[in-house]
Amino acid sequence: MLYIMMISVVVAAAVLVHLYFIKKELKAITGQLQQVNLHKSEKKIDLAFYDKDIESLVIEINRELDLVGRANAEKRRSENELKQAVANISHDLRTPLTSILGYIQLLGSDEITPEERQEYLTIIQDRTRRLQALIVDFFELSVFESTDYHLNPERIKMNSVVLDTLMSFYDQFNEQHIEPSIQMPEEDLWLTADESAVKRVIENLALNAIRHSSGGVRIQLEMQSSSIVLTISNDADNLTPHEVDKLFDRFYMADQNRSGKGTGLGLSIAKELMRKMYGELSAELQNGQLFLKCEWKLSTAAT
Repeated sequence: MLYIMMISVVVAAAVLVHLYFIKKELKAITGQLQQVNLHKSEKKIDLAFYDKDIESLVIEINRELDLVGRANAEKRRSENELKQAVANISHDLRTPLTSILGYIQLLGSDEITPEERQEYLTIIQDRTRRLQALIVDFFELSVFESTDYHLNPERIKMNSVVLDTLMSFYDQFNEQHIEPSIQMPEEDLWLTADESAVKRVIENLALNAIRHSSGGVRIQLEMQSSSIVLTISNDADNLTPHEVDKLFDRFYMADQNRSGKGTGLGLSIAKELMRKMYGELSAELQNGQLFLKCEWKLSTAAT
């Protein structure tokens, strides 16, 4: 009987010691979590624990802290992007609107000549078209990013889609004295995708090349392994690798000339449409040439 009592005392003492260390470790965890929640520390919880189950729990808590940290960083990034977007939208809308109002006031003067009146009307029309383009781009980007926006995939012949789309830019290429080099495969390349979305991507890439090329423009459609790839390249002597990394950012314009013809949204819209089609749009700078490459995977384009 005495032996049993001694064993019981030893076991009880061991349990108490174990409970003591567990309580101590839980108190330490609580203290560290409080520091994190009060934003006094960003350090994760220490992993050297007496109890292995508690150590496993802390590992999972640290993983959650990592997720929370990434979510907070993404939230801050989104908030900064929103602030910048609002500032850019305000600037881009205000610039042509202010110009329009100014020339309308000039039209009210009795001292202007008929030639000046016609010149002011032409400027007003030009600024109005820019304002319309800005509003359309803002609206389209919000629509394309919406979860309610759905594509209507169909079987399309990419050779014809690319050529038909490029033909609509014939006058703009001529105005910029650009004769594009177009390379098309002899065989027909078929893709299951939303035709209007594909055309919009090509349009935005072509417009980017026309507006910013310092020389020639080259368009190539080809089959690569299990993908259909469209590459539009142009001379871009003044473009830097840092600027290329930001080309798909909303409102970003490499020349930072916000009074130009672009909105800084064209490539963002193209990127979003390619994502919706489970494709990829990438940019690369090689020897002073900018390569914008669209890749549609044949195995996923129909999804």
